[in-house]
Amino acid sequence: MTNLFEHCSGQTLSANLGWLNEPADWSVEDGKVTITVSPVSDFFIDPGGDPVKASAPFLHTIIKGDFSIVTQVQVDMKEQYDSGCLMVMVDDTNWAKVCFEFFEEQPSILSVVTRGNSDDCVSSPIDVSKPYLRVARAGSSFAFHYSQDGEKWKLVRYFGLDCPEEIKVGIVAQSPIGQGTTVTFADVRLQHGLTGSVRRVE
Repeated sequence: MTNLFEHCSGQTLSANLGWLNEPADWSVEDGKVTITVSPVSDFFIDPGGDPVKASAPFLHTIIKGDFSIVTQVQVDMKEQYDSGCLMVMVDDTNWAKVCFEFFEEQPSILSVVTRGNSDDCVSSPIDVSKPYLRVARAGSSFAFHYSQDGEKWKLVRYFGLDCPEEIKVGIVAQSPIGQGTTVTFADVRLQHGLTGSVRRVE
């Protein structure tokens, strides 16, 4: 696995990286990305018909074929739903994210899969301040995992997305109803290709 940001510094990114909704305040240092999020920033397409939200900072690369990506995330949890996520995106209405989020006064793991409309799946509260998140792809199948220590992993979600060979993959920081927050992603490691089942971490 390689650190996706090992050749980045300050606000200088490698040529294969880019922003959707670049924030004013962000930096990379020693492979660690820190993002300060603007108020009311999110990705969500409410099935109830509320206005589409697509304003959160998304720092991504384009990956072809199967892969796995892992990061350790820390969130300054101030308001409900403040979170840091790994996200995969086909287009504006087809994407998915797994998040470390402040939910009902507890740090929790949540996920959203969007196929035209978004769902919202609460997995579990956790008692660590810097958990690990993982996304893996095998064809049109995807799996979300989380870990408290980077060694023992739990499956959050297994799902499918209709997608081409190349999709956007990266990190998202968000504060959907709050006044903003700071999210840090450490050791964002990418592995091209996948061995074994997408549902298991090997």
